[in-house]
Amino acid sequence: QVQLEESGGGLVQPGGSLRLSCSASGFSLDPYGIGWFRQSPGKVREGIACISTSGKITYYSHDVKNRFTISRDNAKNTVYLQMNSLKPEDTGVYYCSTDCPGLGYVIPPYPRPTEDYWGKGTQVTVSS
Repeated sequence: QVQLEESGGGLVQPGGSLRLSCSASGFSLDPYGIGWFRQSPGKVREGIACISTSGKITYYSHDVKNRFTISRDNAKNTVYLQMNSLKPEDTGVYYCSTDCPGLGYVIPPYPRPTEDYWGKGTQVTVSS
């Protein structure tokens, strides 16, 4: 069964850090760029980061640039999102996907699945 699963979310104080993981089962992440998205309360889902198939090119939205770092370990079939200097406005559900913000203008194109794969999300709450 093809599946993406996010983990690592939780409750953290402002200024704190979390590392999210996106693990794949039933398929290999190697051919795909992988994106992280989040949906904050009352807002539409937004793309915040993406990593190319090689791992050498990354994209970050303005809101998270210089605070978040995306990386991948193809041997573990996992992509990570290190989140530092967290703010209350970073609160939301975080999803990983074979969809990718920045695709085509920062992230080189890659063959997409017929329908992009999405995980079910992990909750991140930043609050004192």
